[in-house]
Amino acid sequence: MTNVIVYEHPLSPYAQKVKISLREKGVPFETRLPEGIGTGATAGGFAKANPRGEVPALIHGDVEIFDSTIILEYIEDVWPDPAMLPKSPADRARVRMIEDVMDTQFEAITWGLGELNFFRRAEGAKKEEMEAKARTQAEAFFKVLEGYLGDREWFNGASFGWGDLSVVPYLNGAAGFDIRPAESSRLGAWAKRANARESVALARRESEASIGGMNQVDQAVKAGLFKRQYRDHRLEWMMKTGGTEIVLKGLEAGNIRFTGP
Repeated sequence: MTNVIVYEHPLSPYAQKVKISLREKGVPFETRLPEGIGTGATAGGFAKANPRGEVPALIHGDVEIFDSTIILEYIEDVWPDPAMLPKSPADRARVRMIEDVMDTQFEAITWGLGELNFFRRAEGAKKEEMEAKARTQAEAFFKVLEGYLGDREWFNGASFGWGDLSVVPYLNGAAGFDIRPAESSRLGAWAKRANARESVALARRESEASIGGMNQVDQAVKAGLFKRQYRDHRLEWMMKTGGTEIVLKGLEAGNIRFTGP
C-alpha cells in the first residue's frame, strides 16, 4: 500500500501535472476524489490538506501539500531521479515561466470552455461568440509556445520534463473542444511526441473517461449543489471574453465562489 495520496479530479490539468511527474519518476501513488468536490464545502483529509478547496493536494505520510507547483517542487526534492527540471538556472527559470503562463492565462481559456459546454453558462449566439474568442486566444498562445519551444525536441530541452508536463494537459484540454495546433507545426509535432509517453497518455485517458460524469453537472449548478470556483485569472477571462452577465447571474444565484475562507 502506497503512502502517497493525490486528491484530484481527472479533468484538472493541475492534477494531471502532478500525476505525470510521479509516473515519470516511477513513484506509486493512490488517487482520491475529494469529498464534496465542487460544492465549496469539502471535508475530510482533502479539506485539511488544502484549505483553498482546490485540487490537487498531495499527502505523503504526515506531509500535506497543496498547489500543483509546490507539489511538483516537493516531488523533485524527494524523488530527484529522473530530474524533471533542467540543469541550468536559466533553463529552470524558462520552464517555470512556461508553467506560469499555462497555469494562469491558458488554463482560463480551457476552464471557460468548460463553463460554456459542461456547465452551460451561455447558449446560442453568446456561447458561439465566446467560443470564437476562446479559439482566437488559444491560437495566439500556440504561437507563444512555438517561440518557447524553438528548435528543441522538448520544452525542457533534450528530454521530457517540467516544461512539457506543464503544457500537455492544457493542450489536450483544448483539443477536447477541437482547438489544437496544426499537425504540421513544431508545436503539433511536439504534442504528438508528448502524448506518446505512457505517463501523458494515461492522464489523458483518465481525463477523457471522466467526461461522461459531466453530463448532468449543469443541473447541479442550477440547483445550487455546485459552486464553481472563479479564481482571479478565470474571472478576468470571463470579463474580457464577454461573460460579465454570466458572472453577475452566478453571484445572484450563489453558484459561483471565490478562493478563501
